[in-house]
Amino acid sequence: MFPDFLPSSVTQLKDSTCITVAQSLLRQSIATPILGQPVATSYIQQGSGGTPILLLHGFDSSLLEFFRLIPLLAAHNEMWAVDLLGFGFTERVTGTPFSPLAIKKHLNSFWKTLINQPVILVGASMGGATAIDFTLTYPNCVKQLVLINSVGFSGSFPIGQFLFPPFDTLAMEWWRFLKLQTLANAKVERNRDAAYVDGVLCTTLPLEMPGWYESILTFTKTGGYSLTESQIAQIDKPTLILWGELDNFLGKGDGERFNKAIANSILHKLKGCGHAPQFEQPEIIAKYILAFGCSTESSHSP
Repeated sequence: MFPDFLPSSVTQLKDSTCITVAQSLLRQSIATPILGQPVATSYIQQGSGGTPILLLHGFDSSLLEFFRLIPLLAAHNEMWAVDLLGFGFTERVTGTPFSPLAIKKHLNSFWKTLINQPVILVGASMGGATAIDFTLTYPNCVKQLVLINSVGFSGSFPIGQFLFPPFDTLAMEWWRFLKLQTLANAKVERNRDAAYVDGVLCTTLPLEMPGWYESILTFTKTGGYSLTESQIAQIDKPTLILWGELDNFLGKGDGERFNKAIANSILHKLKGCGHAPQFEQPEIIAKYILAFGCSTESSHSP
């Protein structure tokens, strides 16, 4: 059975792994300093042992973007994934300031409530920028950092600050149309396996959540994450950078720029992989993350 807070379209999922992950979603009321009421926050917790791994998804996505990666990590390690404030299947309370600052504070409240020990923080795309921002603000919460094709040097949308009616409405409708059209195309393409179609379907499920329009528009109007090179250079945690070389969304060479800016970092380029390595090459991503966690554990062993 799927959780009752998920949209009805979740029943269209066909890939067994995706179905199992979706059925394991939980919700926890999280009190945050940004609102006068708790926020019903969706998350997954699986596995045990080792330093907890916490996964952060990208823009207008959900933790389901990790559905192929989650069981691979959970087979060897304690693993968490959370839907960030304003995204995925986390409750969108009317009037919430859906901004990078609010996301960071909500994430810290989630961490305090359910994890409360240093984590290996994994951020993909916009989730990478969230992970960087969180690490710089709450360094005691993070033991290691993993960036997967991360926003930071590029990927923000400063033009969003200049979206005014009726252009803001048109922009949201166009964005919705593009996502639904991508799903429609995936369903009719020949030789597409269920995992691929389900991966696209998962990106459209949040469109059905109450408050989707308000949260995405509000966040877009903030301009997203505006990180500077000097801020990124302040990261002092061991950092693993995983970069799909065929990424046509972020700036060319951003992986190298992160590697150069972060003193204690390792870069692995992923051949034949685009913007979403966690879906395209989950076995390789899991191998790198688990080995990275083990390397730090070993370095602290007597």
